[in-house]
Amino acid sequence: MGHLKQRNLITTRERLRDQVAHALRAALISGELRPGEVYSAPGLAEDFGISATPVREAMLDLAREGLVEPVRNKGFRVTEVNEHDLDQYTEIRTLIEVPMIGRITRSAAREDLEALRPVAEDIVRAAREHDLIGYLEADRQFHLSLLALAGNHRLVETVGDLRKRSRLYGLTALDERDQLIPSAEEHTELLDLMVAGDAKGAEKCMARHLGHVRSLWAKGTQAEKPTGRTPERKLRASR
Repeated sequence: MGHLKQRNLITTRERLRDQVAHALRAALISGELRPGEVYSAPGLAEDFGISATPVREAMLDLAREGLVEPVRNKGFRVTEVNEHDLDQYTEIRTLIEVPMIGRITRSAAREDLEALRPVAEDIVRAAREHDLIGYLEADRQFHLSLLALAGNHRLVETVGDLRKRSRLYGLTALDERDQLIPSAEEHTELLDLMVAGDAKGAEKCMARHLGHVRSLWAKGTQAEKPTGRTPERKLRASR
């Protein structure tokens, strides 16, 4: 009986850890957690109103994703992504994803492609409704699910890792100017081309989409200098 209770407690803690990790990713996207700043688990735990343990565990998860890095006796520093890094990530994704889109267009069943239609529409809907977290989650699901149709799970893991490391900073400013909508609509355009069996057209669309995303990264980092402060919750950096 005691073992069952312990297992339930662990499950509950893991669920809290996942919730905290999700909240921290959202803070990274919005700019609440600022690149280069160091945040302590106890300090963040105080902001969230919980104990430090699940926050520390969540930050370790983010460290494995390359989003933060441990700083001895201080906490975790939000990793900075420079223009050179973004160029390299985009180049690798282009080398992988563009030809794979052509291959998947030629081999995937039409019904498997159409099954992703609701996800593509969710991306557009989230962009129009200014739901940044929903936007990125639907975008991640669409691209990785599409690549999964090739049957190479390692490839999906590799692209997933690249996406995490090249997360978007400054999305808020772009969202306020509705500049995310054109990029969102490219997903339905890509799907239409693939369903129609136009492999070359799909490859060109994918290459254009990745270039568009790269330009959004540049505009976002230039347009917005996050203050890291919001009325609802302040995530304080360590000093």
